[in-house]
Amino acid sequence: MAKDDHNKKTTTITTISTTTTTTTAAAAAEVAAVAAATTTTISTSATTTTTTTISTTSATTTITITISTITTKTATRIIIKNHWEKIMQVNIIWDLLEMMAKLMVRLMNDDNFSFNYGVEDNRKVTQQAMVMEELTIIEKSVERATWGNSIEFLMSCIAMSIGLGNVWRFPFTAYENGGGVFLIPYIIVLFIVGKPFYYLEMILGQFTSRSSVKIWSAVPAFRGVGWAQMFSMIAVGTYYCSLISMTLYYLIGSFRSQLPWSTCLLEWGDTCVDSVKAENATIHNGTNMRSSAEFYFTKTVLKEIPNIDDGLGLPDWKLVLCLFVAWSSIFAVLARGVKSSGKAAYFLAIFPYVIMIALLIRAVTLEGASNGIIFFIQPKWDKLFDPNVWYAAVTQCFFSLSVCFGGVVMYSSYNGFRHNIYRDVMVVTTLDTFTSLMAGLTIFGILGNLAHELGTDDISHVVRGGTGLAFVSYPDAIAKFTVLPNLFSVLFFLMLFVLGIGSAVALVGGIITIISDQFPSRTHWHIVLGTSIFGFLCGIGGQFILGLVDYYAGSFIIFVLATLEVIGFFWIYGLENFLDDVEYMLKRRPSVYWRICWGVVTPILLATILIYTIIGLTPLTYAGVLYPTSAYAAGWSLLAFGALQMPFWMIYTIMCKRNLGMPKMITNSFKPSVEWGPRNPQELASWREYKEMMRKKRENRICSKRVKHCQFYSQRITKTTLQLLQLYSYTLQGSFI
Repeated sequence: MAKDDHNKKTTTITTISTTTTTTTAAAAAEVAAVAAATTTTISTSATTTTTTTISTTSATTTITITISTITTKTATRIIIKNHWEKIMQVNIIWDLLEMMAKLMVRLMNDDNFSFNYGVEDNRKVTQQAMVMEELTIIEKSVERATWGNSIEFLMSCIAMSIGLGNVWRFPFTAYENGGGVFLIPYIIVLFIVGKPFYYLEMILGQFTSRSSVKIWSAVPAFRGVGWAQMFSMIAVGTYYCSLISMTLYYLIGSFRSQLPWSTCLLEWGDTCVDSVKAENATIHNGTNMRSSAEFYFTKTVLKEIPNIDDGLGLPDWKLVLCLFVAWSSIFAVLARGVKSSGKAAYFLAIFPYVIMIALLIRAVTLEGASNGIIFFIQPKWDKLFDPNVWYAAVTQCFFSLSVCFGGVVMYSSYNGFRHNIYRDVMVVTTLDTFTSLMAGLTIFGILGNLAHELGTDDISHVVRGGTGLAFVSYPDAIAKFTVLPNLFSVLFFLMLFVLGIGSAVALVGGIITIISDQFPSRTHWHIVLGTSIFGFLCGIGGQFILGLVDYYAGSFIIFVLATLEVIGFFWIYGLENFLDDVEYMLKRRPSVYWRICWGVVTPILLATILIYTIIGLTPLTYAGVLYPTSAYAAGWSLLAFGALQMPFWMIYTIMCKRNLGMPKMITNSFKPSVEWGPRNPQELASWREYKEMMRKKRENRICSKRVKHCQFYSQRITKTTLQLLQLYSYTLQGSFI
């Protein structure tokens, strides 16, 4: 404490000392009780000293604030001395100092200025407990397979993300939503949703080396999101493999001397027009005419019936055989885990590009191709501010990259802990966009030639969406080729088959990884075989049933899961905690761009898209025909089953902690479990030390902010005290001496 100096001017000295002790919980309680006490001494000497000792509720920190007011004004000192009894009677000084003490104690005990950074006071674990926990982890850990090299992982991600949607979904979506202007919202959405979400899932898989269910040890109450994702993977995987079986059906038919869809069959009636002829079916003898390619797809391949009120009928044995070959191919790729899938990824990722480049070269050299390409990229500026266009951009970007289906998490979980996934994210997401554009140019170049052969300038007459583009419009165009139509048909459908297998391997692999992590003692190829048989049996239902399953159990619910995923990791587990984990793993902290997207933009945009989807939800149709009521009931039941995984597992997790009592059983369910962290025991121990270091840094930073607040308030209160003392002395004497 500074000594009084009678010859100096009025001086205010504020001393704030922070003493860190290792008191016990009982001592901490005693210190907290003393915190309310304020020792105030006002003497007639030249020094007025006010000492306030305040303690936080923490058992390890005590802050002492000492305020010394030294006044050397002789006249004021005489007045206070002469009128001391009056001052005591008025009690103005006592009231002021009591108010000051209460204010400071309240400030220090305010939760907003807590020293704890979301950590309980008993966060320190004894050395013995740490050792026992690490031993338990070591005993339970099973050595996880890894990629042969980093190129295998990159090729696997390319094969997964570059799929059937890039070839037939993107070109038609772009054409339907403004042509070239669609690229503006698509690229914007790619940077604020696509890339951040892809990076998030890669980080989670590599950091934990676990499946899309096990990663939720960060927020155990949200583990239902992982199980719902598995349910969606099964639904989408069965639908995807049924499409692969159709590409195989067309691929086999392409080896015939004459393409089977190029001419009409007698049973198709008089409304059929040969696709091999340069004749437009839509303007030949009326608008009811249909091409032989369309009849082949609906009557020969799908064997469609007018409605399904009377039943679905028996499955076509040819398609069942093709479906069996598709699932057998998937089994062969996944039978030995990443050892076999990593090697197959080179072919699955590179070969489609070889064919696509060859088809692009052929497409741009055809007559009329330029008209089709211009029709594809010509911007319709009035569509730019249409909310439906932005919605289409989000959905296309989301499903094109295959995020939130577990495949990205599964592939990255087989990486080394320090692998540079940032580079892979940039490569895959950028390549996906360029592939979609290249596929659009190829498809519309060929459709431009088809319109030219039909003698029309309106490309919209020959464009179909979805599967119709791949199995009707394109085969119709190939049938009119005068040079090697069979060769280009083989190349196109072989490309589709390989692209489909690459994406299906990721979907099925995600399911297998979840099962393997839950039952580590099971033989891997047994799990692959069982999953393949189950998927094969589910895929026999036909396009009516598979379309229903894909819509209700795969497409719609995925937006719900994506929204919950970003909320769980960035709003509950915490963005700062997540950034610490990334910095420890990659030795670099994500930039402001990633933080803004993860913390604000991506969650809000996904929630908005989810609400927009619910508002604009319409009954599902197949080829313009409504499903029966029983089918809609089944679809909503599937949707409810997937959506209810979230509340079911949340309640289950909370009830498993019921021995903790009502408040803690809920709060602890949203805190990371002991399983959260790197899978490797050495990395886990090092990560825990790093997290403790970061926690202390935050505490010091918060402590520094608190000290600054205390300094500010102490100076203001001291100044106010002096002013009140001077004012009171002035009122007693009538003038300032």
